[in-house]
Parts: sequence; C-alpha cells; structure tokens
Amino acid sequence: MASRRKGRILAFQALYCWESTHIPIDDVMAFSWLGAEKQASLDETVGAFSRLLITGTVENIRDIDEMIKKHLQNWDFSRLNRVDLAILRMSVYTLMYQSEIAPSIVIDEAIGISREFGTDDSFRFVNGVLDSIRITLLAHNEKNQTS
Repeated sequence: MASRRKGRILAFQALYCWESTHIPIDDVMAFSWLGAEKQASLDETVGAFSRLLITGTVENIRDIDEMIKKHLQNWDFSRLNRVDLAILRMSVYTLMYQSEIAPSIVIDEAIGISREFGTDDSFRFVNGVLDSIRITLLAHNEKNQTS
C-alpha cells in the first residue's frame, strides 16, 4: 500500500477519533490512540502526510462543513455517520485546498476508504457528494479564471 494511501487512512482514522472522542487535536496528531506498538512503527512520511491532512481539515472545518452541507441531497448533516463524515471532511479539504492533487485521485481514494471502513452504501454516498463538490469547485475555478 502506497504511503499516501496509508496517510489518508491514518488521517481519516484520526479525524474519526477527534470527532468521536473530542480529545485535543494535539493528542490526535501524536497518534497516541494507535497504541504504543503501532505508534512506534509509524513511517515518518505517512505520519507527516497525515498530520498535513488533519491540520488542514481541522483549521478549515467550518468552510469544509458548509461545503458538505450544500451538497447533501435529501440528507441532514447531523445524521451523517462519523465514518462518512471523517472521509468527506478529509477529502473536501483536499479538493478545496490542495489543487495540485487531481480530484479523481481524491475521490478514488475516498471511495476505497469508504468501501473498507464504511457501510455497504457509504462508497456510493461519498462518491456522489464529492463528485458534486468537484463540479462546483471546477465551475468556480473556471469562472475565476475568465474574470
């Protein structure tokens, strides 16, 4: 498994942990919740990439959540399960703030993580929301380039 993939999974798990337990973000990013053995064997590159995703997501959580809310069809934000929410937040952060990463990669990774950790329908839901956000961001970027 590529280190970026591992980093995304770790970031998703950290964001899930943060949302579920409300422990301080510094504790989340220290990965103490992994346990001593896994924490000791954590690859430095994976940890650094995960911290980048976690920090960026938490620092921009309001804008990210607003973007998600705008793209939920027939679904209330408060009813999102925490797994889907953590995957969406991390992925929307990347779509909004890391333009050097292709949206197709972001969405494919999110679908893979949701297949592995979510419910049977999570990957369809995550795909639909992220694709809708991708289209909105693309239209916004094109509009700004022509202005």
